[in-house]
Amino acid sequence: MADFITIEDDKYLPATSLCIPPVYVEFLEGVVIPHGLIQDRIERMVQHILRDFGCDTPVVALCVLKGGARFFSDLTRAVSGINGTFTPWFPLALDFISVKSYKNDKSTGNVTVTGSKDLGNLAGKNVLIVEDLIDTGTSMQQLLPIIQGYEPKMVKVASLLVKRTPKSCGYRPDYIGFEVPNKFIVGYGIDYNEHFREINHICVVNDHGKKKFAVS
Repeated sequence: MADFITIEDDKYLPATSLCIPPVYVEFLEGVVIPHGLIQDRIERMVQHILRDFGCDTPVVALCVLKGGARFFSDLTRAVSGINGTFTPWFPLALDFISVKSYKNDKSTGNVTVTGSKDLGNLAGKNVLIVEDLIDTGTSMQQLLPIIQGYEPKMVKVASLLVKRTPKSCGYRPDYIGFEVPNKFIVGYGIDYNEHFREINHICVVNDHGKKKFAVS
């Protein structure tokens, strides 16, 4: 079972205590995970990933856009930096897909996959799906059979965050950064209707923010 860091409920740093775009401060409950802690945790996750993927089989790191883009960039950079250092070196390719399952702060329960035009290149390779956040787990449960249909040799999932929610279907990824409270998370590439992505830290949106940036 994947190890992770548990973030306790309602224990946030004040948004005013860290560098956050002023336009967003009033719309946040607080900072859940500072940027520096994110980076350190990614390095530890990479050590576990290399332990499992360290062989001569080519690896495709598959980024789930858009929320996972920043995590994907930092993770693959860290992999490339120590690939072959303490485990066998492997060729690493990058690919991208988009998965849509949210409207405002609610998961729709239905997954739409777009993006890569040639997932057939996954056949016979080891695949690492890189996701920003596992909420109920339903989206990933729907995505995995799609990816496995291309007959990769192995598929594993790395998610920076897993939400602690009673609505969870029970799915847990192979690599987890943090388990977070059942709140709507933003920042570090994760958005709320295309807002908040540029915040360096992982934060929680307050009710005022949900209303301000809601879409009909």
